[in-house]
Amino acid sequence: MTPDHRKGPYPSAEEGVRESERCEPTPQTRSPSYRLAFADQAFLLQDELRPVRLQLELMKPELLLQQHGVISTVVVFGSARIPDPESAQASLEAWAALGRQHPDSPKHAAQAAIQRRLAEKSHWYEVARRFGRLISERGELPDGQRFMVITGGGGGIMEAANRGAHDAGAESIGLNIVLPREQEPNPYVTPALCFQFHYFALRKMHFLMRAGAVAIFPGGFGTLDELFDALTLIQCGKMDPLPVLLFGGDYWRRVLDFDFLVAEGTIAEADRALVRFVETAEEGLAAIEAFYSSPRPSREQVSSGEQE
Repeated sequence: MTPDHRKGPYPSAEEGVRESERCEPTPQTRSPSYRLAFADQAFLLQDELRPVRLQLELMKPELLLQQHGVISTVVVFGSARIPDPESAQASLEAWAALGRQHPDSPKHAAQAAIQRRLAEKSHWYEVARRFGRLISERGELPDGQRFMVITGGGGGIMEAANRGAHDAGAESIGLNIVLPREQEPNPYVTPALCFQFHYFALRKMHFLMRAGAVAIFPGGFGTLDELFDALTLIQCGKMDPLPVLLFGGDYWRRVLDFDFLVAEGTIAEADRALVRFVETAEEGLAAIEAFYSSPRPSREQVSSGEQE
């Protein structure tokens, strides 16, 4: 974080820590109760300090993004399990070989089938990579916005979008989260814009605080969570309307039956317009450009179901 060089009448927090460490070691100064509260990790990690940790997790990325001049982003969501085509083919061949070695094993047969389906979807890695590059190379939109790619910072589709920005020589953002697996930062995130979260809620807030568009590639529970978070906020008028692009119509129409929800009366007919199905990076970029070059519905129109 860039240091604040403003000088006030009071010592800085850094100076306070240094001064506190100069005291003579005694039973009193060695006691945990004597530590400065803001420099006491054990104190900050107590359950009762959760509100403070939530605030810190909101503020740290916010301050750094402000310092880097990040104003508008295109959020790219998608599965961490969809690899690049070369890795997908190598994994498929490895599991196929294991299947031949264990022809009577249901486990090996099931894994080989899964790898075949992942290999079939690996072309989305290349689409996401190209999309990240096109977004990063794009000049200003008609309304003056210029977008930066932001992802969950992990592998698969997230890596692809960050990689596309890297191909264009542009910075991109990664919002990682502490998980048992699948969440080490990919090497294409700009290091100064690579963040780690503990709280899902704060991470999702940062995804959407600067969002100018949301691109959803094939994915699982996490991708669905992020998709429905955005759709709910738009539908309820809690955020401005923006393009929500579903890459891969065949995939998403099997996962989500919007026609059924309309027929059941649980969403409005107009809510279908909150998403658009696209197949290519070029089509995705064109949809964003079209959205920002034409009159857009207001939050009130969307939440009342009046948008076209």
